[in-house]
Parts: sequence; C-alpha cells; structure tokens
Amino acid sequence: MKLGAAIRALALILLSTTPALAEVDPAHAARRASQQISEATLALDEAEKASDRVAALTQTVEAFEEGLSAMREGLRRATIRERAIELEFEARREEVAQLIGVLQSMQSSPTPLLLLHPAGPLGTARTGMMLSDVTPSLQAKVEGLRAQLHEVATLRALQESAVDSLREGLFGAQQARAQLSQAISDRDDLPQRFLDEPEHLHTLLQSSETLEAFASGLVPDEEEPAALRLDFDALQGTLPLPASGTVLRRFNEADAAGIRRPGLLLGTQPLALVTAPVPATIRYRGPLLDYGNVMILEPQSGTLMVIAGMNEVYGEVGQVVSGGTAIGLMGGKSPNAEEFLQNSTEGSGAQRSETLYIEVRQGNAPVDPAPWFAVTKE
Repeated sequence: MKLGAAIRALALILLSTTPALAEVDPAHAARRASQQISEATLALDEAEKASDRVAALTQTVEAFEEGLSAMREGLRRATIRERAIELEFEARREEVAQLIGVLQSMQSSPTPLLLLHPAGPLGTARTGMMLSDVTPSLQAKVEGLRAQLHEVATLRALQESAVDSLREGLFGAQQARAQLSQAISDRDDLPQRFLDEPEHLHTLLQSSETLEAFASGLVPDEEEPAALRLDFDALQGTLPLPASGTVLRRFNEADAAGIRRPGLLLGTQPLALVTAPVPATIRYRGPLLDYGNVMILEPQSGTLMVIAGMNEVYGEVGQVVSGGTAIGLMGGKSPNAEEFLQNSTEGSGAQRSETLYIEVRQGNAPVDPAPWFAVTKE
C-alpha cells in the first residue's frame, strides 16, 4: 500500500467513526434503577405505619415494578452497548492492523527513502501535511478506543453487581404484594353503592354464553349519587392502563387464529399489579367464561369497563373504588435474580408472559378503548 493511499484510508476510518449509540449512559440508568429499588424497600417499611395501608402498599408495589422495569431496561441497553462496541472492534480490526503496519514501516524506513515521492518534492510536502493532519485524529481515536474498553469493563461489572439489587427488588415486591392482598382483605371502609345480589349474578352466569350477554344482563342501578357522577367521555386520552405492559392487539384486531375481540390485549409481567384506571363501582368480580378472573367496573351509568385475565381480584360487588385502587394481580411466576438478569441481557420477551384483556362498553355495545388510554403499540 502506497503512503498517500494509506493516509487517505486512515482519514476515511477516522471520519466515518460513529458516535456512541446510547444517548443516555446505560450504566447510569441501571444505577438509578438500583436506587429506585432501595427507595421502594424503604417505602415498604414505612407502609406499616401508614394510616391508609392499602394506598401505601399499592404505591409500594408500583414502585418496585417501576424499579425492576427500569433495571431490566438498563441492563438491556448495557448489553446492547457492549455488543455494539465489540462489533465495532471486530469490524475495524483488519483495517486498523494494516494501517498500523504501514505507519510502523514508515517509522523504520530511512529518511531519504521517505523523501522519494513519485510526484517529487511537492508530493512529499503534501504527504507530510496530510500526515500531520491525521496524527492528532489518530491519537484521539486511540483515546476513544481506550474509553470504550473501559466502558465495556464497567458494563460487565455492572451486570455482575446487579444480582444483589435484583434479589432485593424481587423479594421486596413479593412481600409488598402479599401485604397488599391481606390489607385489602381486612379493609371495610370503602363506600357501598348497592348490595351484592349473588343469586342474580349466579343465574346470569349460568345463562350467559358470551361476555356480551353477561355484561348486558347486569341489572342497571338507579342513577348514581351526585358525588359519584363522572363524565367518562371527557377523560379520553388521560387514563392510565390498568397494568404496566405492551399492547399486543387492538380493538377487533385478529390474532394468529383469526379470532377478533372488541378490546385491547395487553402483555404484562408476571404478578403485575392491576389498578382501576378511573373511579367506578364494582359491578362484578370473579371467574367468567374463558376470560379467567374478571372485574367489571361502572365509571358512569350506562358505561362498563371489563378487565379480564387476572389471577386474583380484589374488592366486592357494589363497592366504589377510586382511580388507582388495586383491583387485582396477574398470574405467573416471578423469576429469580439469575433468570431476571438472563432475560434482560438476552432481550427475551418471556417477561411479558401474562395477558390482560380490556373492553369498554357503552349502551351494551363495545367501543374502542384506545382513545381513553392513548395507547401505543410496540
């Protein structure tokens, strides 16, 4: 390789080097997640003294879920960043080795030979100018590679140290869920809008072959008190999803078997907390057809929100719950720290193994729930 060509090739490599892929430091994100888990652990201790233990424990469970989700994302980004650096090293290894060889041969060549440029003295001068321009860039590149190697070491150490934080977070979340279930079981202070009618619900369950038939058969209640009235339509675009997750299918979107359902299907983490998106009266809770455990909420007269697929459901028919109240837990098995770490670093989709179905019905007909939740699909 001639000297001029070698210098031009080196310049191209230096100019084409891409900046770091991660705009936000993944190591910082994972450390912040570890701090969130520690804060949630402190909140669990404080919940014992709270006047409203249910509300405090609900917030604590959500804090653990947010911390673990942030840890998962931080570790995923750390793994992606590490692989990107390794791929960059691998892709440029041969080019850099060749150029280093050229530069070493230049250094060992006698000075008179270096002055013998085919274009004469002018070419020699131009070559010297190019080399003087490239040398600082080469030094900067070396420093950049050194920093990347240090970053890889930091990311690997971070993944190894994450296990302790994960154990703390997973154990704390398990404790908080158990305490929340007990606190809800002991609660007797929720307002009661009407009394449960078990005989009517039993008859309706026995005679209904579809969710639509069951929902349509719920006995309309008298108009709600003024204190409970809500303009549900005015809330479009403002409601949080009942659980943290990813929308898998939208309203009337066919699944792999061609089946369409008039609601949203949400993929969630195992044991994810499910909360009421809006203040509402519980019209039904319990198993229903093939939907698993179902919670039917009535946010306003003539409107029903069906939330189905939970492993546990909280509350009693007729109770009035506020927005953000825990109404259930998803099923599944919580992974241990090692499994959690492996799934995070491998980018496995197994974490969202549970599915929650959400349907909104107005005037006995299903409507698209998405406008109320302003959801996006990954």
